Amino acid sequence: MGGLALLLAVQGSTGSYTQAGFATAVFGIANVIAAPWRARAVDRFGQRIALTTMASGQASGFIALALITEGEGVAPMWFLVLSAVVGLTAPPLGAAMRMVWASLTTAGDQRTKAFSIDAVCEELLFVGGPVIITSVIVASSPSTGLWVTAAAVVFGTAAMTSSASSGALRGTGGSGARGDRPLRQPGFARVLIVLSGVGGVLGVAEIAAPAVAAQRDAVAASGWLLAAFAGGSALGGLLYGQLNLKAGIGKRLFALCVSMGLAAVFVSQLDTLALFAAGLALVGLFLAPSLITGYLIADTIVPDTSRTEASTWINTSVNLGASLASAAAGFVIDRSGAGLALLLMGAIALTLASAGPFTRLHKIKSPADHAPDPCEHV
Repeated sequence: MGGLALLLAVQGSTGSYTQAGFATAVFGIANVIAAPWRARAVDRFGQRIALTTMASGQASGFIALALITEGEGVAPMWFLVLSAVVGLTAPPLGAAMRMVWASLTTAGDQRTKAFSIDAVCEELLFVGGPVIITSVIVASSPSTGLWVTAAAVVFGTAAMTSSASSGALRGTGGSGARGDRPLRQPGFARVLIVLSGVGGVLGVAEIAAPAVAAQRDAVAASGWLLAAFAGGSALGGLLYGQLNLKAGIGKRLFALCVSMGLAAVFVSQLDTLALFAAGLALVGLFLAPSLITGYLIADTIVPDTSRTEASTWINTSVNLGASLASAAAGFVIDRSGAGLALLLMGAIALTLASAGPFTRLHKIKSPADHAPDPCEHV
C-alpha cells in the first residue's frame, strides 16, 4: 500500500511522474541506508520494542505527507524530506518474521517450506494492498490513502509484535563478533549484486503499471496490474516451496534471475492492458523464488548471530535496485514510455545475474547442507 499511495499522492499533487519517481526513490534509498542499523536494533533490543518504535515513526511520516498533499504550493523538497522519513523508519517486518520462522523450524526442507509460505503470504498482501489503496484513493483522495497506510503500519506491527513467538525474541544485547557481519562473508556481497537486478525489475514494474494504466485513461486499473504482478510472485513462491529441486542453490539463483530479466524484456513489447497484466504476472512468477533463494543463501553462509541483519541485507539489495530503477524509470517513462524502461531494466538484470558466487555455492542445495542449530540466533 505504502509505495503506491506515496507515488499517486506525489504525482497527484505535482502532476509529474518524474517527481513522483524521485520521491519513491528517496523513500527506497533511505530505507536501504538505514536497514543495517534497524536490523541490529531488532537484534539488540528485541522485536517488540524496536519494531513498535519504528512503526510509530513511519506512521507519523505518512500522516505528515497526507497533510501537505492536502495543501497548495508545497515545495517539492518537502515531499522528498518526508519520503526519506518514512524510508528511514520503516520497520523490517519481513526480516523479523523470518527470524520467527527460523526459531520455529529446523534447517532444510522444513525451513524452505516455511520461507515459501512466508513469501506467499507476503505476496498475497501485495495482491490485496494495491487494489485496496487504489480503491480508497479513487473513492476519496491520495491523502486519504496515506492516512489508511499509516493506520495499517501501526495496527499491523502491533498485531505481529503482540504474538508470543515474536515477543520471545528479546534480543541479544549487542553480542556477536564483528567478523560475523554478513558483508564479511565470502560471496555474500555478490549475491546482493545479483538480487539488485531483481529489485530493479520490481522497481520499474511498480512505476510502469500505474503509468500504463494512466496512458489508457484507466487509473483504477493500476492496482489490478500490480496485483497481477504480486499474484504471479505468490504463485511462484508456492510452487517453489513444493518442488524438490536438485540443482545447487547458486544455479537456482542464476536461473531465476535470468528468467525474470528475460520476462521483463518480453513484457516491454506488450501493448494492451490485458496482455500487460498477464506479462506482469509472468515477471512476478520469478520474484518470490528469487527472494526465497536469497534468504536460504543468507541462512546458509552467514553465522547465526547475524541472521536478522543478513535477511535484511537481502531485502536491502532488492530495495536499492528498486529505488534506483524507480528514479530512472520515471524519467524514461515521461519521455519514451513504459516499454523502454522495462526493456532496459530487463537487459541490466540479465547482466547482473552473472555476478553470482557460483563456485562457492554450486555444491549447496539447501541450508541443511551446513546450517547451525536454528534456535541459536535468539
